[in-house]
Amino acid sequence: MNLVFCGTPAFAVPTLEALERRGFKLSLVLTQPDRPKGRGLQPAPSPVKQTAERLQLPIEQPDKIKINPPLQARLESLSPDAIVVVGYGRIIPPWMLELPRHGNINLHASLLPQYRGAAPIQWAIANGEKLTGVTTMRIDQGLDTGDILLQSQEIIGEEDTAETLSPRLAARGAELMVETLEALAAGRIRPQPQDPSHASLAPLLKKEDGRIDFARSAGEIHNRLRAFQPWPGAFTSFRGKTLHLIQAKVRPVKLPQAELHLRGGELFVGCGMHSSLELLRLQPEGKKSMSARDFIHGYRPQAGERLGDPPQTGAPVHKGSASA
Repeated sequence: MNLVFCGTPAFAVPTLEALERRGFKLSLVLTQPDRPKGRGLQPAPSPVKQTAERLQLPIEQPDKIKINPPLQARLESLSPDAIVVVGYGRIIPPWMLELPRHGNINLHASLLPQYRGAAPIQWAIANGEKLTGVTTMRIDQGLDTGDILLQSQEIIGEEDTAETLSPRLAARGAELMVETLEALAAGRIRPQPQDPSHASLAPLLKKEDGRIDFARSAGEIHNRLRAFQPWPGAFTSFRGKTLHLIQAKVRPVKLPQAELHLRGGELFVGCGMHSSLELLRLQPEGKKSMSARDFIHGYRPQAGERLGDPPQTGAPVHKGSASA
């Protein structure tokens, strides 16, 4: 099959590599323009561009695709059998949808119609799901509403984070895309419409999604902590400065919400539903990630101090091995 591939992030790389490895004709790779990155804010190529360069594939990085006559003319001249879209980050315009005979085939990181949207991996973990997967679908003009082609399931482990689950879904999705395209070419797939009554949304993450609400149960907070790595993380405040919770465990200990308690060198915080979290790793504002033991030695938290509250006027200065 003659393909055009549209993708940008690391999640899309395994699919691009799998298509090249299985002998598909990749006539063009579309990826987003280089973006400033790092301390020097130098333009950096996307993971897909780096991969396409390594595979010596033709690349274009248009700023816009909705109205782009030169791009449209080039794609029409290539006459692709299908356009494969994996995390491209652009809305596919009608002229692209209508161009290939097999349509625009998208790899989505959920079992559609569940978790339509930009952050399906994160929201599945945040909501405590035990099972997720990947779906290949034919793109239409809705938000992840197109007909389903194939699906494959993946278990979410109790300690999985977005960073550990995403590579597994990317690898599973790459094989599913190859299977989908081969089945389309052979006429073995009957697209299935999605059932909108079972649909749920996975909206783009905002920084505020990472702010911890200690009225939630410890299990809910732990799920969100796992889901929102590396961004926006799970954060609160301690003595008026931001504090990120990096690693924690759910404990059946009843404590007042948001209050810190020390027990035998272990650090706990109270949560909703008569539950608590044991804090294992934390990152105070302006500091590196540290163990709970180092945090205790450096900041000397007092019993009854709360997370998320502004500092009290006239509160004592706590001295230790690290600045508070």
